[in-house]
Amino acid sequence: MAWCAARTYHMPAVDMGALRTRAPLAAGAGFASVAGSTFWRSLASSKPSSRFACLAISTDARIKEAVQTEKAPAALGPYSQAIKANNFVYVSGCLGLIPETGKFVSDDVEDQTEQVLKNMGEILKASGASYSSVVKTTILLADLKDFKKVNEIYAKYFPSPAPARSTFQVAALPLDAKIEIECIAAL
Repeated sequence: MAWCAARTYHMPAVDMGALRTRAPLAAGAGFASVAGSTFWRSLASSKPSSRFACLAISTDARIKEAVQTEKAPAALGPYSQAIKANNFVYVSGCLGLIPETGKFVSDDVEDQTEQVLKNMGEILKASGASYSSVVKTTILLADLKDFKKVNEIYAKYFPSPAPARSTFQVAALPLDAKIEIECIAAL
């Protein structure tokens, strides 16, 4: 597939089948797409009338939508609980705060992990997603020695196949949290 900005600029798709018969070299307008006739011949052999495919991330504000729910703690700064864009939900890092009080459920990493995942679940639900639609998580731990304890709780929330994941120990987390988890889910 070719990468371009055509979708962002609301340009119509180009019928490559028709273009192949007219020109040995095609150059796109506004998105610097150039391809030789050999490529088009190989494309023609597999699908005679293949349409031009464009993959782009749009900056159009209508495609980016904030997700907000009262059932999870409010953002601690100038960011959203989550953003829906291009058929994905990007959930900001969640802490083990109780939504009603804004205080940690406890100082225990197990309790905070449980609360983090409950908060994340509420944000996912508000966005139209669920734990089963999560494709990637990132876990930030104040102490990597808590890895095993966190895994035991984490495994209860994510059905197989589990999402891709990264886990890091960090120098500090907001409000001296023990754990923070962010995720990306498909819609």
